[in-house]
Amino acid sequence: MRVALFATCVNDALFPATAVATVRLLERLGVTVDFPAGQTCCGQPQYNTGYRRACEPLVRRTARAFAGYDHVVTPSGSCVAMVRDNYPRIGARAAAERRGSELTDAATALAPRVVELTEFLVDVLGVEDVGAYFPYSVTYHPSCHGLRMLGLGERPLRLLRAVKGLELLELPGAQECCGFGGTFAVKNAAVSAAMAEDKLANALGTGAQVLCGADNSCLLHLGGTLRRRGDALRPLHLAEILASTEEHPWRPS
Repeated sequence: MRVALFATCVNDALFPATAVATVRLLERLGVTVDFPAGQTCCGQPQYNTGYRRACEPLVRRTARAFAGYDHVVTPSGSCVAMVRDNYPRIGARAAAERRGSELTDAATALAPRVVELTEFLVDVLGVEDVGAYFPYSVTYHPSCHGLRMLGLGERPLRLLRAVKGLELLELPGAQECCGFGGTFAVKNAAVSAAMAEDKLANALGTGAQVLCGADNSCLLHLGGTLRRRGDALRPLHLAEILASTEEHPWRPS
């Protein structure tokens, strides 16, 4: 099976290890991974800030970049939600404004093929035990887009439970937002920071060594707070846990 990796701009710029881990994981499972060089930002920051028309060139570009692939896999639930939920809205608005069907056609062609990493592993490949090894205690934070818009449900937890050596600790208040919310964290910084403190109080209360998530944007927000506080809890993307094996284990930097 050949798929395209949608690395996302956040991972490309700030968390390249997550994209590398995603490729290592998929290749270990027998998947051939391409990285279309034409990919760029999906337009989520612009859309969330109200600049709908500024997203339109990015809809076209993203659809072109990933044309011809049965599956476009990304380790970012928020970007999947942007493509699957908001691209059709952008197309529909453009059509309602009598500006043609180009954007609707692009969204229709791309959206059903874009899948979040855990969806791809569990639903497409049909695997839960990916052969990972991670001898640490972990608590899992489900990001809002994955939880509410994609309905990832138990998929990430099922994958974590199958990891050799991993102790999974339940996160109290797991379904509560961490406070990031993209541009919300900029516009409402004080509220965002208070929400992060609440989330981290629950995470630290588990005694876990690692705070796992499937969206690095949330982990960036929580990780910044952890660093300022000087806490030892380590934020880490799920892909990096699943890519770790006994032969090539993850090591804290």
